[in-house]
Amino acid sequence: MSTRPPAIGVPRGQVLFRPQEECRGFVIVHQGSIKVSLTGESGREIVLYRVRPGEVCLQTFGCLVKGIAYSAEGVAETDLEIEVVPAGEFHRRVREDEQFRSQLFGAVATRFAELEQLVEDVALSSVEQRLARALLRLADGQRIVHATHEALATEIGSAREVVSRKLGSFARAGLAASERGHIRLLDSAGLEALAGQEAVAGTVE
Repeated sequence: MSTRPPAIGVPRGQVLFRPQEECRGFVIVHQGSIKVSLTGESGREIVLYRVRPGEVCLQTFGCLVKGIAYSAEGVAETDLEIEVVPAGEFHRRVREDEQFRSQLFGAVATRFAELEQLVEDVALSSVEQRLARALLRLADGQRIVHATHEALATEIGSAREVVSRKLGSFARAGLAASERGHIRLLDSAGLEALAGQEAVAGTVE
């Protein structure tokens, strides 16, 4: 009978894995959020997804199943409480634990659907749409987004200068205002309308 690995505390900002590193085990998040991002040859970075309690890191899943190294970076976006299931134990549970296997595959299917949506957004949506969606997604209960322009650029796969320019347009339109250290949403309904507009052909910035 296997013993459940102890929970591990990880401080905010710590890198959990980097490209070309081998996977040490399957990470289960009990508390907090892991941000997984990919950097292209151009140096531009984009957030692929976040891993929260009940969710699966596709990078880790793929590395364990295929026996390959990581291709993206995972960072503790908040203080974390995680469990690391060793590779051998992970494979045993996939073979023998029907409940674990069912929950795992269901979470993987959900994650793939989210990645398909990300690809569609980047390929077919304008920068304004993607930025509006990011602001709405990241806003707290006070309609405040605690993120820099550079962080928002990473969220939507664009450049910081482009985000700064678009936020200036949002401010002039009364949609959002850049304040010291954060962004305040002024017109959530207007941002939702912009985020939901049908994509039009244009240049991806």
